[in-house]
Amino acid sequence: MTIEQIRVSSEWLDLREPADAAARSRDLVEHVRRRLPAAGRLVIHDLASGSGSMGRWLAPLLPGRQHWVMHDRDADLLEVAAANPPGPAADGAPVVVETRLSDITQLRPDDLAGAALITASALLDLITDDELAGLVDLCAAVGCPALLTLSVAGRVDLTPADSLDRCLAAAFDAHQRRMTARGHLLGPDAVAAAAERFRRLGADVVVRPSPWRLGAADADLAAEWLAGWLDAACEQRAELAAGVDAYAARRLAQARAGQLAVTVHHADLLVLP
Repeated sequence: MTIEQIRVSSEWLDLREPADAAARSRDLVEHVRRRLPAAGRLVIHDLASGSGSMGRWLAPLLPGRQHWVMHDRDADLLEVAAANPPGPAADGAPVVVETRLSDITQLRPDDLAGAALITASALLDLITDDELAGLVDLCAAVGCPALLTLSVAGRVDLTPADSLDRCLAAAFDAHQRRMTARGHLLGPDAVAAAAERFRRLGADVVVRPSPWRLGAADADLAAEWLAGWLDAACEQRAELAAGVDAYAARRLAQARAGQLAVTVHHADLLVLP
């Protein structure tokens, strides 16, 4: 089985990259730093890497020479990742990037041999429980820490509030958990399910909140996020479409005027074997 074919545009990834960087937990980075080898080159495998934003955020926060292996099944996004590598490490050491066209559900421990760290971003909520089991087994077999960031937590706060917020949020969460040919996607249940599976194998798991906090300076991202949020809600519950146009117009006007504040709750998970 492979992950549902969802094409993610590089434009959307570019738009969200600053919010992702601001949201991810710096506290977990400190935990990672304490567990990494003190000498030698760090090999870091980034799963479903997209355009490489995880590496651009994390590599400059870690010391030492780093070799990032970015895995994705979208060749176009891998080209973007290769063309926009991370800056130097925290201590000025060089960081190099290797890209691999691959389906992460088909990876074997040998594919990640020598890894000092496994990373992923905005991935766990897009997979099924069976695929999560495979990912957990893979990480356990490799035996290094894993930093898995920005999984949706099933909560969105919009200010000012609107009477339709709650039912739209419920429909969106249901869409995140929708049935696919592969089974139900984990959606907002992903972090709890992953933590349980890793702990069952004896790993220590640290979870931290990593919310997007979008205000007036993030109007473009808020508007784009809102459009996708509404599309997903209406896809899940078609009856909502009749009343959503006026809601969307109100919210988009507020976003463009800098009057809409959106908090999209996520969680980051660090696994320490």
